[in-house]
Amino acid sequence: MTTAGLNLIAQAISIYDSDLRLAVCNIRFQEMFNLPDALVTPGARFDDTIRHIATSGEYGPVDDIEGFVTARVDQALAFEPHYLERTRANGQVISIEGAPLPQGGWVAVYTDISRTKRVEQLLRARSEEMSDRLLSHAEELSATNRKLAATITALEEAKRQLTEIEGRTRLTTEMMPAHIAHVDVDGHYTYTNRRLSSVFPSRPSDILGMHISDALGPSAFGRIEPHLMAAYKGGSPVFEFTEEHDSRRIRVAFTPDQTGGVFILSMDVTEETQARVALQQARRREMAAQMTSGLAHDFSNLLTIILGMQGKLDKMDLSDSAAELVQGTLSAARRGGRLLNRIGEMTGQRSLRPQATNMHALLSELQILATPSLPQGIGLSVLDNTPDVLLLLDAGKLQDALLNLILNARDACGVNGQITVSAHVVGQIWLEISVTDTGPGFSSEALKNALNPFFTTKGSEGSGLGLPMVYDMAKSAGGDMRVGNTVSGASVTLRLPYRQAPDAKGGIALLVEDSEELRAAFRDMLIDLGYSVIEATSVDEASALTADIPDIALVLSDVRLEGEATGIDLAQRLKGSGLPIILMTSLPPSDPQFRMALKAGPVLQKPFTTQQLSALIKPETPA
Repeated sequence: MTTAGLNLIAQAISIYDSDLRLAVCNIRFQEMFNLPDALVTPGARFDDTIRHIATSGEYGPVDDIEGFVTARVDQALAFEPHYLERTRANGQVISIEGAPLPQGGWVAVYTDISRTKRVEQLLRARSEEMSDRLLSHAEELSATNRKLAATITALEEAKRQLTEIEGRTRLTTEMMPAHIAHVDVDGHYTYTNRRLSSVFPSRPSDILGMHISDALGPSAFGRIEPHLMAAYKGGSPVFEFTEEHDSRRIRVAFTPDQTGGVFILSMDVTEETQARVALQQARRREMAAQMTSGLAHDFSNLLTIILGMQGKLDKMDLSDSAAELVQGTLSAARRGGRLLNRIGEMTGQRSLRPQATNMHALLSELQILATPSLPQGIGLSVLDNTPDVLLLLDAGKLQDALLNLILNARDACGVNGQITVSAHVVGQIWLEISVTDTGPGFSSEALKNALNPFFTTKGSEGSGLGLPMVYDMAKSAGGDMRVGNTVSGASVTLRLPYRQAPDAKGGIALLVEDSEELRAAFRDMLIDLGYSVIEATSVDEASALTADIPDIALVLSDVRLEGEATGIDLAQRLKGSGLPIILMTSLPPSDPQFRMALKAGPVLQKPFTTQQLSALIKPETPA
C-alpha cells in the first residue's frame, strides 16, 4: 500500500538506509534516471546506482568515474540536509531535496522544475520594462522559497522527533518508583516527574515553579539543605535520612548541572533498609555462633564433669556445712547450663517464620498469659490501636519478646505499679509496640548498656540476655528497638515492618515455576488450599496472564525462572496492582537475590509444606 501511494506522487523518491542500501523508491525514480530493475530493488547499493547514472552521462563528461562515485558516497554518509537545483544532460532542470532519518540513512525527493524555469526565462524575455535586477531578484526569491520550504519540512520533522523523544522520556521518568526533579540556582523546580507525593507523603505533586523548601516543608528541607548547598558548590552528595511524617527511610542524590542548577533523585528505601537490617543481624548472629560454639561445647563438658562429681559427693556422708557447699556448687553449675542454653538461643539458627497474624488476638492472649505472673498490686493495661487486618509476623517470637518486657517491667515496679502495652501503626510503614511502666526507669548506665549481652542490674538473679534477645528478634525482622525513660518510668519500644498478609479468597492462583516436577507439587498445595491453578514458566508469560485474566487472587512465583527476568522482576511489575505475590526460592539467605526478594514481599524457602504456605495467606473472613 505504501509503494502504491508513493507511485501516485509526481516527484521521484528514494530512501537509503545507514548502510547506503535502498530501502524503498517509487516508479518515478526509476523512470527519471532510466534505472534497471536491479537498482530499484530493496537492498541495491547506492554506489552502484551513482556509477550507473554517471556512466550514462547524467552528470556530463566525467573523467574519473570511480573518484566521482567515492565523492558522492562520502557526501551521502555525512547525512546532512541539503537542497540544490541542477540541469541534466537532457536539458531537464530538477531540484533535489535531501533529509537525514533519525535511525540513519536519508530520504531524497527529486522534482522536475523545468516548467518553472521556462516561465522564468519567458518572463525575462518578454518583460522589457522589468529591469534585469528585478528579474534576478524574482528568480532568486523563487529559488529561496523552494529552499526555505525544504528547510521548513526538515525542521518540522526534527520538531516531531524531539516531541516524541520528550514524550518517551517523560513517560519513562513518570513510571519510575522515584522522584526525579531539577531546581534552578534559586531553588525553584524547573522539572518534576510528579512523583514527589509517592516518596514524601502529604506533599503536593504539582510543584513546578515552587521553591523546594515550600514543597518539602521545613523539617525535611532542613535535613537536605546542607547537601543541596554542597551540590550548588559542585559536589554530588548521596545520603539517607528518616522522614519525620511516618518514619520512612529516604535516599536522596544531588547532581549539579552546567547551568548552576541541581538534578534531584529521591526514593523510598524503607523496605530495602528493613531487609538490610535483618540480614546484618543474621550475619552478626552467625559470627557470634561461630565464636561461641566451640567455647560453649568445652564449657558444657566441664559443667557435666562438675555436676557428676558433685552428684557423687552429695551421696557421701558429709557434714552439714560440706553438704551446703555441694548444693551451692550444683546450683551454680545448673545456672551455668541455663546460661549456655540462652547463649545458644541467641546465636543459633533462629530464623523467623512470619505468618498471617491477628494482632487483636495476640495482644488479648498476651494479657491472659502475663497477668498471673504479676503481683496483686501491679496492673496491666493493653491499648490495642492496630487495624483490623492480618499482618505477616512471627507471632510466637513476638509474644515471647513482649512477655519478656512485661516481666522486666514487673521486676522494676516491685509490688506496686502499672504496666502498659500499647500498639499502633505508623504510616502503613511500621507496627510500633511500646511497653512502659511506673518504676524508677533506666539509669544512665543501663540506657547505655541495656542492649549489650550479659549486662544486668539484677545481680546474680539476671542473665543479661533478656533485652538483647528481644533486640535480636526486632533486628532479625528488619525493625528496631529503643529504650528510654518517660516522666513516669521506663519505656521499651519495638518497631517491626508493617506487612499485610495476602488474602486467601480462593479463586484463581497463578503458579510461576519453570520446573515441571516442582510445579506439580506446588499445584497440589494450592488446590488443597481451595484455589484453581493456572501456570506459567516465565515472567513474560505470567505478566500476560495477569493482564488478560482479571480474577487472579494470588501469585506464587519462584525467584529463578525461564529467561532472564526473575520472580523479583515480576513482583516489581505487579507492584501497585493490589495483586498479592509470594516468592519462593532454594537460595540461601546470604545470596544477593534472596536479599532482593525480601524487599519485594514474603519469601518461602524451599522445601516448604502446605501449612507453611497457608500460614502466609490471610484466611477468608466468613460472611
